[in-house]
Amino acid sequence: MTRDALFAPFEIIEGDRGRGLVIIADHAGRSLPEEYGDLGLPATEFDRHIAYDIGVEAVTRALALELDAPAVMAHFSRLLIDANRGEDDPTLIRQLYDGTVIAANYPMSDEERERRLERYHRPYHDAVGSMVASVAQATGAAPLIVSIHSFTPTMQGRARPWHVGVLWDSDDRAVRPLIEMLGRYPDMVVGDNEPYDGALRGDTMFRHAIVNGYAHVLIEIRQDLIANENDAKAWGIQLAEILEGINRMPDMHVVKQYGSRTGPL
Repeated sequence: MTRDALFAPFEIIEGDRGRGLVIIADHAGRSLPEEYGDLGLPATEFDRHIAYDIGVEAVTRALALELDAPAVMAHFSRLLIDANRGEDDPTLIRQLYDGTVIAANYPMSDEERERRLERYHRPYHDAVGSMVASVAQATGAAPLIVSIHSFTPTMQGRARPWHVGVLWDSDDRAVRPLIEMLGRYPDMVVGDNEPYDGALRGDTMFRHAIVNGYAHVLIEIRQDLIANENDAKAWGIQLAEILEGINRMPDMHVVKQYGSRTGPL
């Protein structure tokens, strides 16, 4: 057995698949297989957002526990390969990220790129696809897919005012009630497709939700609000209460093809 065979690219959190809900965390982990060492980077770089989504693992675990819903979390760092990018995306394996040069990613041979896809990226997406399919089979209906991410409080010297962002492409079935319910919290600043646009062709939501016509939403939480594990758990519990109600809405479990703002599916 090689050292690489010991590395688990993803983790499944079991839950009641009959609830019709799937939780996904593309950037929950910052681990690397032993053979990649530190990718030529100091350890401090793996404490930054370039390596993973800070706070997301704790939020996802709390959310899955509260909802008794299954979740799939990627373990590998986005610096190895980005789980939330399509295979043809130029940012799939970054050589430069927010001022940091990732030495081990340049130059990148076609063979090494394929190796990372085959060993880490594809197994993760196979696991997500299998989970989504198993939930659909358990309920006999379309599942609601929720993806959890986090974003930095500042970017390029500019403060980001949002506490939470709700990202989407064309299907807003889960988006509109989520934005409305989050907006009921005093002083909560909610971004509608902020700080990023949710239309990203080939990403996880495109691949597992949009092309299938499944209701979905990507939630981005500002990292300073969930960097502490207790705060992250509190956010998970708070989101669970909201998503519990949304998941009960009949429209969330119907297949509807909305297409994508990125072009034909």
